[in-house]
Amino acid sequence: MKYEKRYDTQRGDSHAMGSEFILELQCISKSYRTPHHRSTPLKNVTANVANGDFIIITGPSGTGKSTLFRLLTRLEEPDEGQILYLGKPLFEWHPPELRQKLHYVFQAPVLFPGTVADNLSYSARLKGNTLQTEEMEDLLRRVALPQNYISRRIEELSGGEKQRVNIARSLSLAPDVLLLDEPTSALDEKSAKHIESEIKAYHEAGHTVLWITHSPEQAKRLGSILWRLKDGLLETELVP
Repeated sequence: MKYEKRYDTQRGDSHAMGSEFILELQCISKSYRTPHHRSTPLKNVTANVANGDFIIITGPSGTGKSTLFRLLTRLEEPDEGQILYLGKPLFEWHPPELRQKLHYVFQAPVLFPGTVADNLSYSARLKGNTLQTEEMEDLLRRVALPQNYISRRIEELSGGEKQRVNIARSLSLAPDVLLLDEPTSALDEKSAKHIESEIKAYHEAGHTVLWITHSPEQAKRLGSILWRLKDGLLETELVP
């Protein structure tokens, strides 16, 4: 089963939704304090994301990449500035609704006790729907897991298998914007390439993707736009 195309065009369609951009970051700053130290991973960051963008986010550890995703999903709030989604400030969105539309796939998978089926069907249950067995089997195929994993218990899975179930569950939600925090870091090369291909297909169906990676090779393979975070500042460039 192929991903359904979400918008008529990959770029420029956000005018119909009331804004030139799907996401707007306006002078965002975020600091953290300890008794002996103050760090500011994001300093006056301004950037825009258009519908259908595939943005790669890079930078040294501790430079605000994951902080940015936490701000986009209102797991934290900026100290200064504001973020708009579809032209509306994030604080005006109900957080559960926002997190279905801007969905964050954490680097460490967050799964519930029970079976793979329990986890894959969770997003559908949030919307009052039921995920059929064949739909769950298709989600497993997309992340290169056998169909018989539907009945496997989460605690029986390896770290890489848990992450693939985590990604499959996120794809079942079909978010407008998919936020991926080093999603292939726990995977072998073959599985990582499969996930890359699947996320490309998701993007080509008209969805917006932001992907954090430490791998320069992966960055070149994937996105067309690069955001580089360093010393709290964001630089943007096109990927050659």
